[in-house]
Formats: sequence, structure tokens, C-alpha cells
Amino acid sequence: MSIKTALSTKTDLQDVINDLQEQLKDVEANLIVFFASSIFVPDEIAKRVDAAFPQAVTFGCSTAGEIISGRMLTHSVVAMAFNRQSVKAVKAVVLEDLNHDSHDAFTVLEQHFGSPMEELDPKQYVGIVLTDGLSGKEELIIDRIGDLTNVNFIGGSAGDDLKFDATYVYANGRSYSNAAVLALIEPSDAFTFVKTQSFSRLPQKLVVTKANEATREVLEFNHKPAAEAYAEALGTTVADAPNHFMHNPVGLVFEDEPFVRSPKLIKGDSLFFYCSVVEGMELSLLESTDIIADTKKALETARQELGGISGIINFNCILRTLELGQKGLSDAYGELFNIAPTIGFSTYGEQFIGHINQTATILVFR
Repeated sequence: MSIKTALSTKTDLQDVINDLQEQLKDVEANLIVFFASSIFVPDEIAKRVDAAFPQAVTFGCSTAGEIISGRMLTHSVVAMAFNRQSVKAVKAVVLEDLNHDSHDAFTVLEQHFGSPMEELDPKQYVGIVLTDGLSGKEELIIDRIGDLTNVNFIGGSAGDDLKFDATYVYANGRSYSNAAVLALIEPSDAFTFVKTQSFSRLPQKLVVTKANEATREVLEFNHKPAAEAYAEALGTTVADAPNHFMHNPVGLVFEDEPFVRSPKLIKGDSLFFYCSVVEGMELSLLESTDIIADTKKALETARQELGGISGIINFNCILRTLELGQKGLSDAYGELFNIAPTIGFSTYGEQFIGHINQTATILVFR
């Protein structure tokens, strides 16, 4: 496979485009995936990247930090170029209004690939999904995808450098909000997935006994006010509980693997989350462990499975990025990805099978 990455830390957009073109000039790209800081005007960066690579499908999103082989960055643009020896076919479509159904978008994909989505081989095709990170619609999109195809879609929610003002997805020269990009890819070789979250399960259980799913609000755990029950599980006060959000989220445990739900804020007696929590769900209190060791092990497992790695796309939760920064481990995390051409970004949520938090969902190509 021929996969190559590029980056620019320039602030002038034309300088950025020049950087990317120069670094990728030897690749006859048919696909460009790019992730860009929110310092760049959305419509302009989408249009100029697309114009700079006229033979390629281009898509990406705004970020809360960027990742490239060996480094974690901010206020930059990172890109990955694929040629026809690495990607046989690709099509990117946009769900322009997340309140409407996605059948039309899937019809476009079916027409392009000449097969119903439910008949595509999940070992031959892979999907990437990028979503407006402030839309609150990630669960809806992932559920729709799961209803329509067995192809695995992996991805992340767009960020805006922690401003929480506006996030954007990009496709084929345009930018979109309240939207999602669905890209269906047929790689020329094998691929696999890494889902790594660095938490151990504690014995405390929190059953959701009252919730507002639409607003991601839990009103009660264990028939007690949610904020009070969470604080009790931690052995602390409601006032102190937010100080534990990053290191002690909760998780839906399936086959001994936690699918993390991260608390966002306490308002009154309620606890608000970054992803959906529904009534009847039994959650375990979690405790953070070693992100570096866990990620290194997961990447090595992927390498052994594939027999080698030619490219990596990493959708890494902004809360993991912040934790790494607090612990002085950002450089060590970046260095893990020196093993192969890598791009990625710090997300406002991660998608793989479902919508999750404080996780890295990673697409790995052989």
C-alpha cells in the first residue's frame, strides 16, 4: 500500500495548502483525509484542500487538537493521502440534516459501489463517520448505520479547540454543521480496528432509574438524585464530584470491556453526560489506568494480527488528550504512532459500534 501523511503548522491558509501539496506531491492521491484546527475558516479550508487535490475525494473535520506520526499538535492541519494501490474505491456522502433519515445517503453509496449496503462484505469495506460534535446526534447516526449495513463504521465527533461554539465536517470542497460525513472505502489490503480505553472497573454500580435520553441527562441513579448517588459511589461530596469526572467516569460493561460514558456537568440534582445514558442501564464506576501502556499493547496486537501496518487513523477523545497533558505524557503518546504513517485528531466523542467517550477508536491498515 502507498499511504503518506503531511502536516502544516502555518497559520496562513495558502501557506498550509502549499505545505500539504509539497509533502504529498509524489502521491497520485485518489483520497485525502484531513483534520484541521478550528482557527481556519471552515468553507475556505474545505474548498482549498479540495481544489489542491482535484483527482481525489477529500473529507475531514474541525478538531480539538491534531495527531500525526510521532506528535500531538494544536492549531495545525494534518492530512493522509491514499493512492489507487492502497484504496481501490471510495465515496463520501453528507447527511446534511441530522434530523432526517439517512437512506438517501446510503442509496448514493449503493449506486457508487453497485451493491446493496446490507450485502457488502465487512472484511472488504470499511466506513468512516465524522459528525458535528455539538449536534448530540451521534447515537442516532450510529443506530441508523447499524440498521442498514454490516460494514463497520469508525470515526469521531468534530471539535473546535474547546470553544464549544461550532464544529464542522468537510467533504468534497464544502463545510457543513449539524451534519455528518459518511465515507465508504474499499482498501486494497486488510485492515483492523483498535478500541482502547484505559480504565479498570470498580465494584460500585450505578443503575439509571430516571433519565432524559434526548438531553443526555440522568436524574436518578439507584433511585437517588444522580449527583448524590455518583458522589456517594466516589466517597466524596457533590461539590467535589466534578473533580473526579475525568479519572472516574462510568461505563456500560459488555464481555468485561467498558464502553465509557463521561460525565459533563452537574446541574441541580442531575448529572449530564457527553453521550447517551438510558433508563435501566447498569453502569460501573471506572478508574483510569495507563493510557500509554494500554495503547502500545493494542497497537502491537493489531500489528501482529495484520503482519505489519502501513497506515493509522486515530480518533482520540479530547478528555484523553487533556489527561495526557496533565500527566506530561503527550509526547510519549505521540511517539507510539511512529510505527507507521498516522493522522488523527482529538474528538468530542468516538464512534465504533456505538457512541462512546474517553476512548481511542483507531483504524489500522495493513
